[in-house]
Amino acid sequence: MDDALSLLQQRHSAPSRQLGEPAPDATSLRSLLEAAIRVPDHGKLVPFRLIALRGESKLKFGTLLAERAIRRDPDLPESKREKERHRYTFAPLVIAVVARIDHDAGIPEIEQKLCAGNVAYNILLGAYALGFGAQWLTGWAAYDAEVAGLLGLAANECVVSFVHIGTPQAEIPDRDRPALDDLLTEWKG
Repeated sequence: MDDALSLLQQRHSAPSRQLGEPAPDATSLRSLLEAAIRVPDHGKLVPFRLIALRGESKLKFGTLLAERAIRRDPDLPESKREKERHRYTFAPLVIAVVARIDHDAGIPEIEQKLCAGNVAYNILLGAYALGFGAQWLTGWAAYDAEVAGLLGLAANECVVSFVHIGTPQAEIPDRDRPALDDLLTEWKG
């Protein structure tokens, strides 16, 4: 395996339910996030920002999300209510990656969202490189206006991902990956 590509060839998500303490310390987290924001950025708009959720604040956010999930669907089965109640109790750190869309910049919205998505992916790669586990989650909360209000998002902002970060508490097997030959074609005009 080419050492220069080994990180990409080995990276895999760690389910958030299998993440525990420790999270990156302040110095490692700062380095991780400084590296993560080095992304392609058409127009140099910096169309993203980050919100760290940890400690009691993270747990409070998780409680508010669970309450919102039940208000959204009063018939939510108890098993799903329980899942919502515990979603933010596992990983010690969650980074919300937020896209900030500048509608007047002349840069397509999709490019701005992809820029923010690259930040989220770089967080995953960086966490893995530092020996941590991470999982990119969205789900209903990323698209809910009330949750956006909880996070203090402006009208031109949206959640791209909630990246859960911590230390894997068990061995995480890799999943089957698609074969490149099934995905790659060559255009010949």
